[in-house]
Amino acid sequence: MFDLTFDCVDAPALAPFWKLALGYEDEPPPPPFLNRDDWLASYGEQPGSGAWLRDPAGIGPRLSLLNVPEPKSTKNRLHIDLRMGGWEHVVVKVAALRAAGGKVLDVVEEHHVVMADPEGNEFCVA
Repeated sequence: MFDLTFDCVDAPALAPFWKLALGYEDEPPPPPFLNRDDWLASYGEQPGSGAWLRDPAGIGPRLSLLNVPEPKSTKNRLHIDLRMGGWEHVVVKVAALRAAGGKVLDVVEEHHVVMADPEGNEFCVA
């Protein structure tokens, strides 16, 4: 198993977007912690400084969103591709992600759509 970790400005605000995009859910805190804020505090971190998402089917990688103080300054060197299985599904997913704060950056008709999440991280829907 492996994780994908994204630096961001506001992890708790960005998490719902990626849960919608990926069909993920919040990952529970590790035992014996009852919530993520207590887990973070055990490491001296501020509550709400991250979000951890998982694939409910247990197939995809965990996604960690971590708050960082510096703003995004360059294009991502890695991005996520969402595979929808047909252009009609791409159109539906893009509409849902736009409604959730995503932006369309480019459209290659009948193939893929390049988007950005609410913090400007690029990804593709194909």
